[in-house]
Amino acid sequence: MDWDQFDLNPRTIAALKKADIKSVKEILNLSGADLQRLLKLSSADIQCLLKTVSHTLRRNSMLTALQLYQDKEHFTSQHQKLSLGCPVLDSLLKGGIPLVGITELAGESSAGKTQISLQLCLCVQYPYKYGGLESGAVYICTEDVFPSKRLQQLIDQQHKLRADVPAEIIQKIRFGNNIFVEQAADLDMFQQCLTRRLSLLLARGMARLVLIDSMAALFRAEFGPADAALKARYLQAFGAQLHSLSTRFRTPIVCINQVTDAVSESEAAQCSCRVVGSRVTPALGITWSNQLLMRLMARRLWLPGHSPAAAAPGAGSRRTLSVVFAPHLPPSFCYYTVQLEGVKGIK
Repeated sequence: MDWDQFDLNPRTIAALKKADIKSVKEILNLSGADLQRLLKLSSADIQCLLKTVSHTLRRNSMLTALQLYQDKEHFTSQHQKLSLGCPVLDSLLKGGIPLVGITELAGESSAGKTQISLQLCLCVQYPYKYGGLESGAVYICTEDVFPSKRLQQLIDQQHKLRADVPAEIIQKIRFGNNIFVEQAADLDMFQQCLTRRLSLLLARGMARLVLIDSMAALFRAEFGPADAALKARYLQAFGAQLHSLSTRFRTPIVCINQVTDAVSESEAAQCSCRVVGSRVTPALGITWSNQLLMRLMARRLWLPGHSPAAAAPGAGSRRTLSVVFAPHLPPSFCYYTVQLEGVKGIK
């Protein structure tokens, strides 16, 4: 990076060169206090530096409508997606998870929701060229402990799952070091996590993916049937906070959700949340549904003559991932399997 091209004080330019800072990304990944200690500059100089590099990035990222039309291959942020690490699953979602907005992954127990979430935590760390965002992930657990053993299995098997990525690139990525696990057992802890630790990680560029496992667990014991209005206000407030973080940092928010039995066909139809042929609907109701950009449903169907109690792991069942609703996708589905190396779609 040629710092002499920036409209900066010569003293600031000399300090950047002396500290061997070579990119704008390095500057934005550090807090103001860290920059002040590293560069040995005044607070006013640091604020001027941050404002200058931010304005430069904003100016360079602007494109006119004519430029977009003439450069159809330009990969704008509007069309950029986070890959799921599988071409079949990416094809279902037309590229992957959108960078801005809340994506819900709902399903019954053992459907594969956590497996997909862990795979996303690894996919986000790959270079842009391979569908990643070159950053880490924040995994917020609200009920169960984080599945660290399964994560390590996936890390060890990445060379098998991602055969499209050169081995030397996979070896350079320190997957485990870039996944930040948070525990939020109740609404107060979840609120603190969003407003303090999560915001800090996103602001420093240390994470570009947020996974919440699960949203329903936060509300299951907090509210009774008489507290529907208060519950709706909490859901709207959390939805607004998550949307703000996603928009500000261009970070996909993926929320795992549980399911409940559908009381009636008409009730499920009103929520626009049910997969055809399924007897369950995602939890949290229509208030939460209105916060979502995209809803996915993972299902595990047992084949005739098999039962969950008698079958070996993975035998006698078939998994599906369905697009329930999304502004850019039609309702559709694909089959997938969960193997040692990860989640793979079936053509």
